[in-house]
Amino acid sequence: MIPIVLSVVILQRIVELFIAKRNERWMKRQGAFEAGAQHYPFMVAMHVCFFLSLLIEIYIFNRPLSPIWGLLLSIFLLTQLLRIWCLTSLGKYWNTKIIVLPNATVVRKGPYKWIRHPNYVIVATELLVLPLLFSAYFTAILFTILNVWMMSVRIPAEEKALKDATNYREEFSID
Repeated sequence: MIPIVLSVVILQRIVELFIAKRNERWMKRQGAFEAGAQHYPFMVAMHVCFFLSLLIEIYIFNRPLSPIWGLLLSIFLLTQLLRIWCLTSLGKYWNTKIIVLPNATVVRKGPYKWIRHPNYVIVATELLVLPLLFSAYFTAILFTILNVWMMSVRIPAEEKALKDATNYREEFSID
């Protein structure tokens, strides 16, 4: 089960990178700009290191499946459905980078109708649940902490860019 789940997740992330690159090209042709580029390599490195840490912890330390693996797998699969919902709701505006199209109308459909950053909640859940599924407690704790730090940088950068260039401030009634 371990190789199948991890292979599917890694393949999913690779496909998402291709989608993000395609969306980035389209948005830049429309006049979009990138914000927060300085932290992006650190975010990519964090996610790559997450998978390396997970694989090392599982295989070198011979971690077993969690006794509550069924519940954790169900939560993880639900997050994948929610992840797809986020991506499809944003459509061509979805990206792994902060790419902002000036004067664009902010997307307020799908999960974005209720929460400003649902994809970040999903990523945080994945970074916790996937390691717990395989009893990789070190990876779960370390990368949850690193992700909190990363989001403390990324979300303000994204919100500033959106407030400055789109109707984000008005749409979400924030200052």
